[in-house]
Amino acid sequence: MEFPDLGKHCSEKSCKQLDFLPLTCDVCKQDFCKDHFTYAAHKCPFAFKKDVQVPVCPLCNKPVPVKKGEIPDVVVGEHMDRDCKYRPEKKEKIFMYRCSKEGCKKKEMLQVTCDQCRGNFCIQHRHPLDHSCRRGSRPMSVAGCSARRASESKPSGAFNTLSSSWLAQRFRSKVKR
Repeated sequence: MEFPDLGKHCSEKSCKQLDFLPLTCDVCKQDFCKDHFTYAAHKCPFAFKKDVQVPVCPLCNKPVPVKKGEIPDVVVGEHMDRDCKYRPEKKEKIFMYRCSKEGCKKKEMLQVTCDQCRGNFCIQHRHPLDHSCRRGSRPMSVAGCSARRASESKPSGAFNTLSSSWLAQRFRSKVKR
């Protein structure tokens, strides 16, 4: 018992083998046996359509065709230099808030405003005492008052003898227990 309609002959001229499970080329739409299915084996005339890689430009997000044998990175680089339509108007600045302290050139990402003088300052000069705020009537807290008085009355780096004696007594009482 034969099945004359079962299977197909290979489309390769030199083969013509009857294949019961033929493979169809997705480009030229012809049927081939397992030996001649690849584009190179049956010398597909439309293989160039499948041998093109299409990377995407990172700037304009458009496909850039790359032919077989070319390096995709080089072709995309040439596209970016010559053909790319992406032209940024102006890059957005991140550090755009400049310190108002005289002589300071630092810039910050976020605006740090003094509550008393309404000036914009960097992290280092954000406190009223750090930027010598003169507009406010008083420092923000009692601790700020005492710190200001201490800094005005003593040279910097001097250690308070009252607090050192209190600290020494505190340690002595803990050692005795």
